[in-house]
This record gives sequence, structure tokens and C-alpha cells, in this order.
Amino acid sequence: FASWLTNVLSRQKQLDLWTGELGLPKCTWICGLFMPQSFLTAVMQTTARRNEWPLDKTVNQTEVTRWTQPEQVTALNKEGAYVNGFVMEGARWDEKTGGIEESRPKELFAPMPVCLIKAVTVDKVETGVYPCPVFKTQIRGAGGGKDTFVYLAGIKTKHKPIKWILAGVAHHGCC
Repeated sequence: FASWLTNVLSRQKQLDLWTGELGLPKCTWICGLFMPQSFLTAVMQTTARRNEWPLDKTVNQTEVTRWTQPEQVTALNKEGAYVNGFVMEGARWDEKTGGIEESRPKELFAPMPVCLIKAVTVDKVETGVYPCPVFKTQIRGAGGGKDTFVYLAGIKTKHKPIKWILAGVAHHGCC
């Protein structure tokens, strides 16, 4: 019960902040959104309209920042939106290497730093990244009313992406 109540209060706090400023928060707690896919689509649409790009040639790209706490974000990003709340399962983000690394012993879930999600045209998408699946919860599912998949986040790695695919590495919301 306590974790549920904490979650609801955190969602209310984010909504109060969002409606109080009548604009996008500096950093959005993605777990607090009922439908994060809609938020990501809005990031794409806003950028595509501003740059007069065709929406069907626009995709979201994920950049991991050095900020570990959302309070460290000082301003909105004109290129996209800062989000927090991701947890990596099966690996961890290493600040020193700037990429995915093996999990530490006995560490099942590793918190991710704040990420910048921005829209780019398909020809500008980063290559050599791991297409990390992002899920709303720890339950990875699709279909039957239990669709928890959100999107594929391209995360930098020194290793070949197949290493992380075979390891089942994924992000999920902390909710």
C-alpha cells in the first residue's frame, strides 16, 4: 500500500507542477505518465512541425546525460524533453565509459541518469547503439490488454548490440 500511495502522490506532484506552469516541466518523470507513448509522439510532432520535417521521416533518439537527479536539470531543452525514472535491468549505465556495461554483482536493477529524448530525421539516427526496449513496468508484455512496451531507446555501447540482446537488457519505469 505504501508504494502505491507514494506513486500516486508523485504523479499528483508532477501534474500540479505541469499545470501550474502551463508548460513542459524541465524534466518529466516518465513513470508518472499513464501513456508515455503519447508524450514521446508529442516530442516528435513538436520538433517535426518546428523544423518542417515530414512526421513519417522523424524518429525519437535517446541521449543519456550526466545528471543523476531531475533537480540538476536547469532549463528546458529546445531539441526535445528531459525525462527521468528509467531503471536498467540486466546491465547498467557506466558514466566513465559513457555506455552500457555489465551489471555489478547482486545488482538486478540499476537507475539510469536523466535522459534527453529528442526527435531527429531518419537519416540522422545514431548507429552502433543498442536498441534497448523500454517497458512501463517490470512486466514485459504485449497483447491481451497487457501491452507494457513503450519504445526502443538507442543506448550507446562499446560492445556489439547482440551482447545486450542475448542478455535481455531492457529499461522499465520505476513505477
